[in-house]
Amino acid sequence: MKILVVGSGGREHAIIWKLAQSPRKPIMYCAPGNAGIAALSTCVPIKVDDIAGLKDFALQEKIDLTVVGPEVPLALGIGDEFRKARLRIFGPTKQAARLEASKTFSKNVMAHAKIRTAQAKSFEKVADALAYLEQHELPVVIKADGLAQGKGVIIATARDQARQAIVDAMEKAVFGQAGKQVLIEQFLHGDELTIMAFTDGQTVVPMPPAQDHKRVGDGDTGLNTGGMGAYCPAPLGTPELQARVTHEVLQPIVDAMARLGSPFQGVLYAGLMIVDGTPYVLEFNARMGDPETQVVLPLLKTDLLDVLDAVVGHRLDQLAVEWHRDAAVCVVLASGGYPGSYQLGRAIQGLSSAVSTSATSAVFHAGTAQRENEIVTAGGRVLGILGRGPTLSDAQREAYRMVSTISFEGCHFRTDIAHRALKT
Repeated sequence: MKILVVGSGGREHAIIWKLAQSPRKPIMYCAPGNAGIAALSTCVPIKVDDIAGLKDFALQEKIDLTVVGPEVPLALGIGDEFRKARLRIFGPTKQAARLEASKTFSKNVMAHAKIRTAQAKSFEKVADALAYLEQHELPVVIKADGLAQGKGVIIATARDQARQAIVDAMEKAVFGQAGKQVLIEQFLHGDELTIMAFTDGQTVVPMPPAQDHKRVGDGDTGLNTGGMGAYCPAPLGTPELQARVTHEVLQPIVDAMARLGSPFQGVLYAGLMIVDGTPYVLEFNARMGDPETQVVLPLLKTDLLDVLDAVVGHRLDQLAVEWHRDAAVCVVLASGGYPGSYQLGRAIQGLSSAVSTSATSAVFHAGTAQRENEIVTAGGRVLGILGRGPTLSDAQREAYRMVSTISFEGCHFRTDIAHRALKT
């Protein structure tokens, strides 16, 4: 069986790493991939937004299944184009992916489905947004409507800061077209939680709950990033809360999309705020999260390829999806300066000794490249170091043991991943 994975980050490396463990021994390709992915699959130099190029490659190589990692190709309609060409693909259609690509659309669907979410109002004109802001309580959340690579959300504690966020998005176009429309949203006080789910458009199979760490510094300080680490399972996501999220959030949104004539097929990501024990939706994503995928997939006991096949074949209800009872922690090693400007091409030391055959650790490449006989940095988030163990403490200890063996110039990372679960 031939599989094409679209993407080049840590999430895609984790997907390929898990698929490589399938007893069905698939032949794998990745577009465009990275230096770590190249050890497990054939990397092909096709960009994730080159939908025609990806489709031509899949047809030429007779790819049996394509798995889409990032949000951009989904928003561009890769799901529609592949299905038109009768190519099997794991990922939603362009219309279904609007749950992530347009926050306004997502809010409207949630309202119709009676799903709890923060109150918000959408604006297309700067003057209207600024006028509404003047009467809004603080803190306030300013969100770019479209895809902004995880950077389009500003939590403003002062009115001047909120005004600047609106002007930056709508007039200065700091988020490009994504910020031409903005949402002014109520700030919710609570604890964040991520619950992803496999769905074939009808059946919903939730994954174990995870928490990521968005802030760049220890103690959740500093600027927001794409994610500095994650852990799973998050104790906040009790079995009772997981059941509630499935019943009140995941199944209702899948049912709502089906009623709209745009059934959602793939992975649905629910970013939640738990307020006094009640789940509110902060956002939906139309694909697996990063770095949450790096801690959730290692705990999947069922063959991932069987799960993907069941989703694409609309028979997820016929598959029993099982999970290991272990815990997983992923620590991201980032380039100096990230999430601001940073330098590329720094040689990475210690990789060969860190890559273990043990089931308790792994190194996922996020922003790396091969240069002659060495692997160098090629992004802001460079590596995701996975530790796994019977408890979160064991998993955390293993992750940081691995971190201590790897280095590159300017490397920085958080030293407290999973602190919220392990605080005493």
